[in-house]
This record gives sequence, C-alpha cells and structure tokens, in this order.
Amino acid sequence: QSAKEAQLEFRHFNQAQVDKIIKAMADAGYAASELLAKLAVEESGFGKWQDKLIKNQFSTKNVYDSIKDLKSVGVIAIEANGRVVKIAEPMGVVAALIPSTNPTSTAMFKALISLKCRNAIVASPHPKTTNCSVEALKIMSDAAEQSGAPKGLIQCMSSPTVEGTEALMHDKNIALILAT
Repeated sequence: QSAKEAQLEFRHFNQAQVDKIIKAMADAGYAASELLAKLAVEESGFGKWQDKLIKNQFSTKNVYDSIKDLKSVGVIAIEANGRVVKIAEPMGVVAALIPSTNPTSTAMFKALISLKCRNAIVASPHPKTTNCSVEALKIMSDAAEQSGAPKGLIQCMSSPTVEGTEALMHDKNIALILAT
C-alpha cells in the first residue's frame, strides 16, 4: 500500500526529475558494487565475488547507459504523420522476484528499470540471500530519496516466505510481476 501511495506521487514527476533519480541510483549501486558482490557470495555460497562485481557494475552502469536517453514520461513518439501519438504511462507497483544466483545485480537493475518508467517496486528476495538483496535495494532507495523520489518507492521484503511472495504477487496494488 505504501509503495502504491509513493507511486501515485511519483507518476507526476517530469522526465528531468526521473532521470536525476535514476542517475543517482545507478551511481550509488555502482559505487557499492564490490561490497554487494562480497555480501552476495558470502550469503549465497555461489560464485566468486569478482564475477558478482562485474554483474553488479553491468546492472548499474551498463543498464543505466542503455536507458538514460529513453523517454519515459509524456509523449514519447509521434508516428503516421501525427495521427499516432505514443504517451508513456506508468504501470503502478512492480513485484520483483530476486533469485539467489544474482541477488544484488538483479535487484538493482529491476529497481532502475521500474523507476525509469515511474513505477514503484516491491522486491521478494530469495530466502537464502535476503540480506544482500535488502542492502542493495536500501542503497538504491537512499539514493533515489536523496534525489527527490518519494519515500517508499523502493521496498524489499525482509523475511520472505513462499506465502508472503504469493500474497505480494496477488496483492491488488501490484500491476506487474518481474520474475527472472
């Protein structure tokens, strides 16, 4: 509910405001890439932190670079000699499932793409990698809020269960599910 309330405020932000927030999130995630990589390997027992570092950097810097110039607010295209006007409209609140194999990089890129389109996000991390996913999204949320985003736009379940994730996916406030 609080994510929906934040999203209803965020939906009125202009392109410059959205882009400022997205840039701050990407920069903060990139800066924390090594810390988050080490947390992910320590908590999951999967992989090497050096490989997770590359994934974290890709999911922040490279994803940001690929979306930074995309229009996601207002009129985004005019076609057919002006007879077709495409207008960007946010979906609402995104439920994001976060896997244990990439618990920080997936959380960060899903937050970036959700907010780029003026959506809120509520993540359900894998129970075995909850702490590192929570930390990754806290970093993104703090950066977003410091850049003007409404409080509560990025949220993460801190005690995920199958029942909790099921409830999240069926909540009336969820408009879209991003499952990996």
